[in-house]
Amino acid sequence: MNVGIVWGRYVRLKPHVPQRTSSVTKLIDPFKRTINYLRISITDRCNLRCIYCMPPEGVVSLAHDAILSYEEIARIVAVAAGEGIQKVRITGGEPLVRKGVVDLIGLLSKVKGIEDLSITTNGILLSEYAQPLFDAGLMRINVSMDSLRPQLFKEITRGGDLSLVLKGIEKAEAVGLNPIKLNVVAMKGFNDSEVLDFARLTLSHDYHIRFIEFMPVGYDNGWNRDSYLSGEHIKQIIDRHYKLQSIVRAGQGTQGPADLFRIDGARGVIGFINAISNHFCSSCNRLRLTADGKLRPCLFSDSEFDVRYTMRQGGSDDDLKALLHAALSAKPKTHALFEPSFRKCVRDMVSIGG
Repeated sequence: MNVGIVWGRYVRLKPHVPQRTSSVTKLIDPFKRTINYLRISITDRCNLRCIYCMPPEGVVSLAHDAILSYEEIARIVAVAAGEGIQKVRITGGEPLVRKGVVDLIGLLSKVKGIEDLSITTNGILLSEYAQPLFDAGLMRINVSMDSLRPQLFKEITRGGDLSLVLKGIEKAEAVGLNPIKLNVVAMKGFNDSEVLDFARLTLSHDYHIRFIEFMPVGYDNGWNRDSYLSGEHIKQIIDRHYKLQSIVRAGQGTQGPADLFRIDGARGVIGFINAISNHFCSSCNRLRLTADGKLRPCLFSDSEFDVRYTMRQGGSDDDLKALLHAALSAKPKTHALFEPSFRKCVRDMVSIGG
């Protein structure tokens, strides 16, 4: 039953042969990177329409039976954990709009081997869900928040209410989902004037402010060189006002893709995710699973492996393991965003999962 899908074609796949430890498989890709992180989108629906994520009219949502059930997701996570996945992040769309998300967190928190369970949310519904999510076993939370100015926030999100997000962050902090990471997609001409405002939040709060370079994902997310703002440029803005102390470089330890700094004396941390200007592909440790059940080895490639099809055709756990290792084998050494051969991926970010 070892079936996958690559560029829209079903093919039979020879799985990558993993390197093993005495206790659990370690997922080592062909370029010697240890893969221990699975990002799972549970819905392509969202209650905002951010300008860099989807068109104003939104996108055609997947039918209910086209998305993975929570039981299917839990099964995949259990298989992946047995192969070496330790970190799981739930994304969307907006994951909190899917009914029963707290139940999913409860299921995943019980999977043996998962040591880090988190969610990325836009925060609109967070004040309602923070306590139940924490009680169900959620460990950490990331909030996407691209402006601290109510009107600009409304423009970027096409209608979002910043006060609801701030209320949600306050609630999450109160229940113990700390440290809270705030994701800021930096865009020239939109929110570049707020760099210092975000940086100053770390002086009094144990927040991780993460400036993310605007990435060209999907056919029409508005990316162009005029709107692009490099992480180094953002860092220089902060450097002119505050002394930044380097904490860790991207890919070191378990810190993930961000270069981390701290303003001298600050409580929180400032991170720069430089996927364009200084990509961290050499230390990438992740695979992605879309809401409709496709494993993606790389954000910037449309190479996919159809887990949903395999499961619903009666595939065994061994079949799922084979797909996991096939996706591992297909993981590219690096993205090729600015190479002549680069072909922009078909899916929008809301379809892939943030």
